[in-house]
Amino acid sequence: MEHIDRKKELIRSLKFLLFSISAGLVQMGSFALFKELLHWRNWPSYLLALVLSVVWNFTLNRKFTFKSASNVPIAMLKVACYYAVFTPLSTLLERFLADILGWNGYLVTAINMALNFVTEFLYQRFYVFRDSIDTNDLAKKERGE
Repeated sequence: MEHIDRKKELIRSLKFLLFSISAGLVQMGSFALFKELLHWRNWPSYLLALVLSVVWNFTLNRKFTFKSASNVPIAMLKVACYYAVFTPLSTLLERFLADILGWNGYLVTAINMALNFVTEFLYQRFYVFRDSIDTNDLAKKERGE
């Protein structure tokens, strides 16, 4: 069983949190743009905003949080598989709660973002980057290699 450095994992979790917050700002900003300026409905606004934030978040977390030198297309394909499940479910939740039940669209988007944060961290940490954590040039430089 691999040794887990708790301090390193705490720092990794905090980085993921900070990058997720920045992705959340990208998502909320683009959601507001689509909803308020373009007058789109909640679910297409949410869907496109989610895609933009995913690309942002994946790029930053791959390089700085997980420091992975893994094959980018394969890693992105694994993330795409996560979103192939998460996106339809969260889009349906967005449509149901906001468009049908009349909940505030920003509240529903925030709920979806919280669900996404927790599940995506676990998915990326233990599946996408599991075997390639701390293998990129940045990690090697930190180790003095």
